[in-house]
Amino acid sequence: MKLSARNQLAGKITSIEEGLITAKVKIKLGGGEILTSIISKESVVELGLKKGDEVLAVIKSTEVMIAKP
Repeated sequence: MKLSARNQLAGKITSIEEGLITAKVKIKLGGGEILTSIISKESVVELGLKKGDEVLAVIKSTEVMIAKP
């Protein structure tokens, strides 16, 4: 699969918490960081996602905010 998005982070699913409509998917990245994504429950089913799966988190955004404490 080819995508135009250049921000692709490889990781492994550590947990999936399903709600009524959405699911919270936590992905452990190579450096140990945890990335959390909220996707539709339907997408979890269609992709056959489960804990332990190796996945790519694809980040496509028109805006990136930066804050400094």
